[in-house]
Amino acid sequence: MPKMLRPSWAFPVALAALAMLLLPPRGRADVPPPSDPAVLTHAEQAFHDSVSPVMGNPHGDVTVVEFFDYACSYCKAMQPRVEALLRSDHDVKLILKEFPILTPESLIATKVALAAVRQGKYARFHDALMDYHGPWNTAAIWDTARAVGLNLPRLRRDMASPAITAEIIANFNLARGLRIFQTPGVIVGTHILTGPSAQFDFPKEVAEVRAHAAKRGAVSG
Repeated sequence: MPKMLRPSWAFPVALAALAMLLLPPRGRADVPPPSDPAVLTHAEQAFHDSVSPVMGNPHGDVTVVEFFDYACSYCKAMQPRVEALLRSDHDVKLILKEFPILTPESLIATKVALAAVRQGKYARFHDALMDYHGPWNTAAIWDTARAVGLNLPRLRRDMASPAITAEIIANFNLARGLRIFQTPGVIVGTHILTGPSAQFDFPKEVAEVRAHAAKRGAVSG
């Protein structure tokens, strides 16, 4: 009798199929660019869902949303500047949208990260894996989980949670609604940053959001 696929094997296949439906083929000329007006349309999902991990100040006056993949070299290159922003500006809220689109291992890393939330160690795992630059494989993911003190048997159980699956799918749907089809995808305030991520000037973008808010306040006052 043929051996059945384990559910943990089948899920990456199912998510890959979902990604093909939600994301456009690379290089298509008819794919529209990211849309700032769409940010307002999807503001509830982007800024106010109760499950996306948050770093920085949860009550900050400027919100940054980052769509990322742990296998994304551009995301990892940008990470020190994101960390520097949070260290230097204590009024920034960072919402992290796990967006595993690059490799099968990306999905495993995302599920480990979201399961780590339940052990109160999301930030430690996230930062450690974003700072990791060695060979990209499942061993590296599990070694990182072990190194930050995660309970691995509990982690494996929590990774199978339907809530984690739902969160990943919700992030795919949100990204499509915002026309974000690659990583990193970054929103500062209600503006989707475009161009090379190496040129993103986070302090400048945050300052512009505050300047616009102050101007609106002065006009309304």
